[in-house]
Amino acid sequence: MDFKQLVDIGEKWCTGTPFDLIAAEESDERRLDFYAEPGLSFYVLCPDLNNGADNFHVWSESEDCLPFLQLAQDYISSCGKKTLLEILDKVFKSFRPLLGLPDVDDDAFEDYQADMEEEEPEADHQQMGVSQQ
Repeated sequence: MDFKQLVDIGEKWCTGTPFDLIAAEESDERRLDFYAEPGLSFYVLCPDLNNGADNFHVWSESEDCLPFLQLAQDYISSCGKKTLLEILDKVFKSFRPLLGLPDVDDDAFEDYQADMEEEEPEADHQQMGVSQQ
């Protein structure tokens, strides 16, 4: 993919997150640098198929941010091709606690629990194995 297209994807992604694309360099590496308050930074090295690279790479020069990038790094390492947008979404999900935002999975779990609690009374009225004729 053309580097300009990757930059456009990165800029568009930033509009829905607290992150800003602060640098886009295509010299030696095809690198996109992102930053958000309070001091969260990371960069994405984009694959260059002309040079044989076919995977994205996510990293941070901040020791405080590195542990939170593990989810995105594991995702990149898993099978299949990944898009820049998918990787950026994983990074955002990883940084949600540091940004003071609720964890997406916790919300989904609470919704799931609420659904299950609503269904329980129904299940109490059913008798398994007994035919009602």
